[in-house]
Amino acid sequence: MTSVSPSPDLHSQLASLTTEAFRPELAEIDRLSTLEIATLMNQEDATVPGAVARELPRIAAAIDAVAERMGRGGRLVHIGAGTAGRLGVLDASECPPTFNTGPGQVVGLLAGGPEAMVTSVEGAEDDPDLARAQLDALKLTADDTVVGVSASGRTPYAVGAVRHARGLGALTVGLACNAHSPLAAAAEHGIEVVVGPELLTGSTRLKSGTAQKLVLNMISTITMIRLGKTYGNLMVDVRASNDKLRARSRRIVALATGAADEEIESALAATDGEVKDAILTILAGVDGATATRLLEESGGHLRAALAAASP
Repeated sequence: MTSVSPSPDLHSQLASLTTEAFRPELAEIDRLSTLEIATLMNQEDATVPGAVARELPRIAAAIDAVAERMGRGGRLVHIGAGTAGRLGVLDASECPPTFNTGPGQVVGLLAGGPEAMVTSVEGAEDDPDLARAQLDALKLTADDTVVGVSASGRTPYAVGAVRHARGLGALTVGLACNAHSPLAAAAEHGIEVVVGPELLTGSTRLKSGTAQKLVLNMISTITMIRLGKTYGNLMVDVRASNDKLRARSRRIVALATGAADEEIESALAATDGEVKDAILTILAGVDGATATRLLEESGGHLRAALAAASP
């Protein structure tokens, strides 16, 4: 196999990135005890929430824009390479069981495709054309949102994706871990969570990955709250697809209503196991069909449906 040396420009770019900075004070880390290394790592991780906090106004503005578009039927698309892309796929894959999102409502795209979840796909992150092709396959509209994720903020695949999506009229968010990044500059909403140099030089699966996971959690979770997928802090749109989730569904109905077990079982049976509908039948004293209608008329917001059911 013939190796190709990176360009001098790339060398200088990496040398200028905070996430790639070398920390001479950690040069002897391999000589430390396991407990000492674990303590250092824990101390490093503890700095991440503060870095996220500094970006909260920009994160909140992005979420409001995402929720507005998803409320019109748009999709949320995470796209990235390596760890950043895998975190986007993870976030997207957890939305259907947690919030009962429809097929294709939250999408994760990864440089190199599904294979790249477990193996490295050489060169995929350097190919903006690949990102454009994947996005074109989705037939983006102005109601869709594309969140490009890249620790460096310079990954050609992620930057190319955001530029292409913005050119198509979609809302764009750029999530990076370096300041003044091309990714944030390319997006309507730039979010730069600067976590500083990593414990291991350039290993952005560490603090940078943690920061990206926290922000992606915020984007998807708070958007779903805004879309009426929760009632208070209860996941009333949970999809009961296994025994644990069925038990969780019953507990959520109990917490929301205070009803007895027999009434909860009856309500869930009358609503085909739909938690939100079951809560409405109990709290509003309506049948399953009426609960479904009220929720449809309220855009799926349980509080609004309860208000509409009140005499």
